[in-house]
Amino acid sequence: MGQDPPLPQFSRHARGAPTCVVWNGRPATSARAGLQGNLPQRGRWTARRFIFSLKPSGGCVAYLWPLITMGVALTRAAQWTAAGIGVGKLEFTPLNVSLLNDIIKFVENVSSRYPQEAALMFREPLEWSTGMEVTAFGSDYEISKGALVSKENIDGIPLLNFQASTGIIKVYAFNQLAKFLEIAQKEKLKETQACLEANRDPIANILGPSFATVEGEDSSMLRLLEKVKKGNEEPQAEVQMKLFLLLQQLDMQLLNTSLQKISQEVRLSPQAIKNDVQLLQSFSGEEDKSVLKSISYTSEYEFSNGCRAPPWRQVYGDICYLMIITHDTDVLYVTCSTAGVFENGGFKKDSEDIIYDRKGDIYKDLITFLKEKSPTFAENLTQIQQNFALQKKPTATRKTQKTEVPINDELDQSEKFNDYQDKNKFERKKQPLKSKMKDAKKEEHILKSLDSSHQQISKDDKTQLKDQTPSKIKQDKENEEIITTRRYKCKASKEKKFSLKKIGSLEAEELDESSTDSEEEQQDMDRQQESNTDLPSEYWQIQKVVKYLKGGNQTATVIALCSMRDFNLSSETCQLAIRDVGGLEVLINLLDTEDIKCKVGSLKILKEISKNPQIRRCLAELGGLQIMVKILDSPNKDLKCLAAETIANIAKFKKARQTVRVHGGIQRLVGLLNCDPILSSNLTAEQKKDIEVARCGALALWSCSKSKKNKEAIRRAGGIPLLGCLLKSPHENMLIPVVGTLQECASEPSYSLAIRTENMIKDLVRNLSSESEELQMHCARAIFKCGEDEETRNLVRAHNGLAPLVKLFSKSDNKELLAAATGAVWKCAISMENVDRFKNLRIVETLINLLVGQPEEVLINVVGALGQCARDQTIRAAIRRSEGIEPLVNLLTGTNNALLVNVTKAVGECAVDPENMVIIESLDGVRLLWSLLKKPNPDIQASAAWAICPCIENAKEAGEMVRSFVGGLELIVNLLKSDNIEVLASVCAALAKIAMDEENLAVITDHAVVPMLSSLTYIRDDMLRQHLAGAIACCCKWGNNRVAFGQTGAVAPLVHYLKSKNPLVHCATAQALHQLSFDPKNCITMHENGVVRLLLNLMESTNEALQEAAAGCIANIRRLALANEKARYK
Repeated sequence: MGQDPPLPQFSRHARGAPTCVVWNGRPATSARAGLQGNLPQRGRWTARRFIFSLKPSGGCVAYLWPLITMGVALTRAAQWTAAGIGVGKLEFTPLNVSLLNDIIKFVENVSSRYPQEAALMFREPLEWSTGMEVTAFGSDYEISKGALVSKENIDGIPLLNFQASTGIIKVYAFNQLAKFLEIAQKEKLKETQACLEANRDPIANILGPSFATVEGEDSSMLRLLEKVKKGNEEPQAEVQMKLFLLLQQLDMQLLNTSLQKISQEVRLSPQAIKNDVQLLQSFSGEEDKSVLKSISYTSEYEFSNGCRAPPWRQVYGDICYLMIITHDTDVLYVTCSTAGVFENGGFKKDSEDIIYDRKGDIYKDLITFLKEKSPTFAENLTQIQQNFALQKKPTATRKTQKTEVPINDELDQSEKFNDYQDKNKFERKKQPLKSKMKDAKKEEHILKSLDSSHQQISKDDKTQLKDQTPSKIKQDKENEEIITTRRYKCKASKEKKFSLKKIGSLEAEELDESSTDSEEEQQDMDRQQESNTDLPSEYWQIQKVVKYLKGGNQTATVIALCSMRDFNLSSETCQLAIRDVGGLEVLINLLDTEDIKCKVGSLKILKEISKNPQIRRCLAELGGLQIMVKILDSPNKDLKCLAAETIANIAKFKKARQTVRVHGGIQRLVGLLNCDPILSSNLTAEQKKDIEVARCGALALWSCSKSKKNKEAIRRAGGIPLLGCLLKSPHENMLIPVVGTLQECASEPSYSLAIRTENMIKDLVRNLSSESEELQMHCARAIFKCGEDEETRNLVRAHNGLAPLVKLFSKSDNKELLAAATGAVWKCAISMENVDRFKNLRIVETLINLLVGQPEEVLINVVGALGQCARDQTIRAAIRRSEGIEPLVNLLTGTNNALLVNVTKAVGECAVDPENMVIIESLDGVRLLWSLLKKPNPDIQASAAWAICPCIENAKEAGEMVRSFVGGLELIVNLLKSDNIEVLASVCAALAKIAMDEENLAVITDHAVVPMLSSLTYIRDDMLRQHLAGAIACCCKWGNNRVAFGQTGAVAPLVHYLKSKNPLVHCATAQALHQLSFDPKNCITMHENGVVRLLLNLMESTNEALQEAAAGCIANIRRLALANEKARYK
């Protein structure tokens, strides 16, 4: 073991120059200021330069700087999967993709702009394992000694050598690299990555070992200059010098690109980590309510840049390492780095060394990491947030707070935590439920006043206004104070909401997908008027009741709750009055009492007022959901019902649904469903309560199921079989939330499968005949969402569900029901057996009548159903007789993407009938279809192109019609540049029909259709292969297109199409090869790629078209062989 090399010294240059690392006397400056001072000596240093770059935020970003050119960018800028040098692979990250694209562009530019340098032979080849096939290479390459080699060579050494048996390719020059990338096409990014992974020091291969990364001084440039001076002795030195400078220029470009990308990233800094650790330490302890038991650093030494990780780990972005002890998990060993926070392997056995390898995902910060790892941490942190929110909320009963309070009184994040820590870290501060008044006479006076107020509520408005206040001046003053408080509370609640989001990312919003997240709710909130001077008398009366609710004893509280329930709580005025005077906090605190009557009374009020969007958000922010979730465990069934119904009202937005899931609400709600369906009509009181509990549980799950994560949580909790059991219930009020939950979840494959396998389709079909239109709608929606599955469609037919669906069309006034029913019919019509049944039900006339005067939600489904049914010839004729083609063509001018996709399919199916095509052409339908090709939506493009195919095939003057569309042929040819497989396949099918006309074929040839089609032959998709081969076969019939296809490399890939398992691909490919075989060079290419054996096997097919094309191709190849033999013997 030798001695460690000397550590790098850090120094700062004069005049504000950036700090640099000096290694053996050679400075290596970085783009930003570096570290200062000596680093502690620990571990072994490699003979490379280390650059430490500090971000403005204080984060340390460390890089390795090898001595020369591309090694710098690859090692310092590129992102590798392994921490060590010389191992690992390039990660597929945006930064790496950008660097690879720059390298590809450089190789292509060198070949075209610097031909002399591009032709320079590498000292050693760039060698790597490729995924390309021999057939992809063109005529510039030949087979020699079992390997594919380039015809271009230097001193007998081919510049490209590809061993097909091993997949190893060797490239000796930049011009061959450029040609290879051109051949690779869409795979060139992958190939470039493989090349760089296999050649980590490419400069050594290109210019020789003297240019490799070495220790000590680098004199390679001086040696190169000496060679240039010698001139005749080293004729290639000048070319090497130019290439060396070009590579240095590339390296600087790559480093600048990486620096720009990295500077845009939001990265963690040592100061941010330090702040988080200090904050968590202040809230840690052995108490049950503490967020953590302890959190500490593994190293007490702190460098001048704020990092605690050793220098050799700071190179990789590590900041510090933490040991965290939580209440509910094992000890967590955590790495905090500039890229994020993740769990490491902990300490090595019997050693203080850390296992730095990452375990699991990387999280954006420490709080997010702990919330994911420890449910107790998340719950306690949320509890602290809610407690603090209640402590800081202004009390409306104090005169001093009724006056306007400046907004800047709201504390920032650090002040809130410090203030809270001084008061009480983990104790929940509740509103007092007992009266503070010691005088019994005062208590009696309050009860009498409360009773009087209770009686006044039942009187008319005039009496209320008359008896309410003895002095009008006093009332006006009080009104003014309350309105001022109300305005303040609006501002304060918004400010508080912002600050609470800021505190350590507590209760961070999850971006889980919602199937029907209510946009209307936000609009409703925007419409609320915060300042309203014309308030009715109920507003003031209910505020007085809330005051008694705050200050009374248990008896007064119960009476106040009863009095409050006598108001019209569905009125927005009453709801906002309760909120403005601080009644929501009191009602929530009552849920934490032991008194059942108080809980029941509070929940009954909360159930009613939580229908208001503003109220439900306030309740969620005040921690009401967490308490209600706990109440679901209560043995009292009334409490369970009320809590579940209130949760159902509140869980209308993402944050509330997330809160229910995080605090175990989904499991508890699923537990409420555990009730056997009672088919008897004579029920005991206990049975009725059980049914009501299950109904309320299903109602809450219905609201929660709008979140994708909650759907999965319901499934894991065993909710599907329980919902299936309740689906057999005869009680309509039970069925509506049960079916509503099922149809909401049916979009998930796991639910769709369960609905089919648990025999729920039979119950859904049965309930289609229910008297409740809402239940019918949900059943139809469930069938619609499950209808993509063939077995489900068959079950609907087997249980006689098609007729009830069609019968629902008669209820055209209920648009939601109509949309659900037509959607179910559309999906069921995918099966032709169901279409035959729909014919007998005379569905066509009904659907055509719905094409006019209906909303887009209905039209999408109606047109989709017609498109599926129109595959039957009888129904196509019925659509024509019912005059349904004209309204369909008129819908082609719409703007709804989903509607346009379905309309184009329906028109395309109708165009299969020549008589229908006459009507479509007269209505200018083909022009409208062609115009849809300009839409940016690929689904519309593909659907329009498929519809154009039967239109061209069945139009009387198809060629002239197509030419009449100005720019139409150029438009459809340019769609071959699309990245969408469906668009490419449909356009190829349309081009095959267009090419039937000779003049049109000439036009699309001028628009470069041949090279575009050839470029698609490398894509491995059978649907595209089928129609691409058909298009090539049709395009071969004009001019020199056959020769052009051969020159553009389309022949060899087509031969490989014959290995597909799809017989349609075989037929189209054989026809294309037959047309191409009329060119001798194409025959040679086919023969070299083994086409004869493949075609001989296909000649055994029963498809006559395939047999004829295969035989014709083999005959042309054989004729060419005979001609060569005759010429040889002559």
